[in-house]
Amino acid sequence: MTSVLPQAASSAPTIAPEKTRQTTREPYPNYKIIVLNDDFNTFQHVAECLMKYIPGLSGDRAWELTNQVHHDGQAVVWTGPLEQAELYHTQLTRAGLTMAPLEKA
Repeated sequence: MTSVLPQAASSAPTIAPEKTRQTTREPYPNYKIIVLNDDFNTFQHVAECLMKYIPGLSGDRAWELTNQVHHDGQAVVWTGPLEQAELYHTQLTRAGLTMAPLEKA
């Protein structure tokens, strides 16, 4: 015996959920420039490089960071967008400072 299943009397159209047009904007991450302590750069050289290559860094702040490098073994000398961080990192490296790799802030 063959059985026939009844079909639905009316087939309602499928309604897709409304698409949201809201865009979530994620800010670009900032990166840290970290200078490491070493046995060959003088305090004077480190402070002068920081003042030369990090925009807006005062002499007093450069010396504070230089002392932090010496006493703590490292210091975050700048934090900001990747493109600028890469530039300052390269300039400080070329000036002979010992640098940690760039890392997300």
